[in-house]
Amino acid sequence: MPRPTTFDVALVVPLRGPAGIFGPSAELCAELAAEEINAGGGVLGRELRLIPVDGGAPPPAVADEVAALVGSGRVQGVTGWHISPVRQAVAPRVAGRVPYVYTALYEGGERTEGVFLTSETPDVQLFPAMRLLGAERGARRWYVVGNDYVWPRRTALAAHRFAAGAGLSIVGESYVPLGTHDFTGALRAIEQSAADAVLMLLVGTDAVRFNRAFARSGPAGRCLRLSTLMDENMLLASGATATADLFSTAGFFASMVTPENLDFHGRYARRFGAEAPPLGSLGESCHEGVLLLAALVEQAGAVDPRSIGGAAESVSYEGPRGLLRLRERHVNQRIYLAEARGVEFDVLTQLP
Repeated sequence: MPRPTTFDVALVVPLRGPAGIFGPSAELCAELAAEEINAGGGVLGRELRLIPVDGGAPPPAVADEVAALVGSGRVQGVTGWHISPVRQAVAPRVAGRVPYVYTALYEGGERTEGVFLTSETPDVQLFPAMRLLGAERGARRWYVVGNDYVWPRRTALAAHRFAAGAGLSIVGESYVPLGTHDFTGALRAIEQSAADAVLMLLVGTDAVRFNRAFARSGPAGRCLRLSTLMDENMLLASGATATADLFSTAGFFASMVTPENLDFHGRYARRFGAEAPPLGSLGESCHEGVLLLAALVEQAGAVDPRSIGGAAESVSYEGPRGLLRLRERHVNQRIYLAEARGVEFDVLTQLP
């Protein structure tokens, strides 16, 4: 039987729905990683090829498509940014069959065999940011606005537990369907709660619409916002007039001044030109997803998930955030707090 000449990967990123706003950036960042891996000899001497899958489709449909690609032998790995219901649908369908690198920040707790995560979780991302804003900005009373699915709801539960022990309080919650346009009810509830801060757990264009509505509302000017999912594409779409007192916490910001990030910007601009979608944290995560998947396979010397799992704790990769390693199948990473300045992020500090 002839030896395979390619290593094919399902790239699951949203091309529709609220998260579609950063799908093009995610695709291009992943493509750049694949091209650079291939320029360095590929994966186990095989060309790495990306097979796009629309992660913005309904979760069962995404899982069916990915499972069909895996079952037919068309792909030997899966990666990409997609919301938690998609991950929950895909993971059991590919478990033990191919490695799966999930790049979206999420609620934590994923333990499915063969799933590896580059993403932030509330314990390292959200809690330190709430503590710092409580101490330095007097943000003691928090109101949660989120989309109505697993990531916002479980993150809010974790925030309740954290707040109870940190002298903070969650004074109200509003959950809206993905694709919401009207935030009148949530804004009224924020006003009535006398909250100091809003924890935004909204995806893509939903967050954009909320930012614009918030800027026109009563709480604006006395109530800050903190998002754990606010990339540069979403910030730009919100507009400079809608981002005052808006904070974000993440493992990467495009404005970070490091040699690795400046080099990443240069390579992205040279490859895709000045008109390419802006670089952002969510697109960058897909670049890392491809890098980590290749590193896992190279370290194991095989595409077999069991071999990959056995070697995972010794895996490292170098990307726009520097040299990173795995710990319990999650990337051990640095997290930062940034404040919006118009349509750019100013990175304030690394969180403890």
